[in-house]
Amino acid sequence: MNINYDQLFSIDTSNKGVRKDQLEQYYQYEATPYPHLKTLFSAYPLKPTDHLVDIGAGKGRLLFYAHYYFSCHVTGIELNKQLYHLAYENKTRYFKTFPNNERSIRIIHDRAENYSIQMKDNIFYLFNPFSIHVFKKIIDNINASVQQQSRTITLILYYPAHEYEHFLQTDTLFKLIKTVKIPGISKINPKECFVIYQLAR
Repeated sequence: MNINYDQLFSIDTSNKGVRKDQLEQYYQYEATPYPHLKTLFSAYPLKPTDHLVDIGAGKGRLLFYAHYYFSCHVTGIELNKQLYHLAYENKTRYFKTFPNNERSIRIIHDRAENYSIQMKDNIFYLFNPFSIHVFKKIIDNINASVQQQSRTITLILYYPAHEYEHFLQTDTLFKLIKTVKIPGISKINPKECFVIYQLAR
């Protein structure tokens, strides 16, 4: 059974009508396909106690999917002002359909490296939103947060950039714990997968 998730959530997260961000280190918006999200979270389900941060959240597709199915806290960080406003409009429509605790979904307009990591944030999701230079700053911020509040951090990368993985494996304490392949597609393109790294404390 094919589910129209945007219709279910009363949102619009299509890739249409989106301008490319002009900043060199930040890349064009592209939403993770819903079937891929279903594959990911079937292999790695979330818990209501999780606090997930989508870095480069775009229109918020991942936020609403995770919130709807797992009732966890989610935060989206988006630099592009147009996308941020569209994500916020989606949040308004989502909570009209599903009245709930609106504090459990946060959408922030800022550079990813400026985000003040909360002590309960424990899962970070990235779909290649920016250059390796910005990625390294994000990891530095995560490490600093763990120094303040010891906890296990999970990092989920979709279509992982080689530079991201090389840095994680050679310059950090993050360990690869799982690779989630997309049925059929990963055989054609091995990069079409999710890799899950963890920093255990």
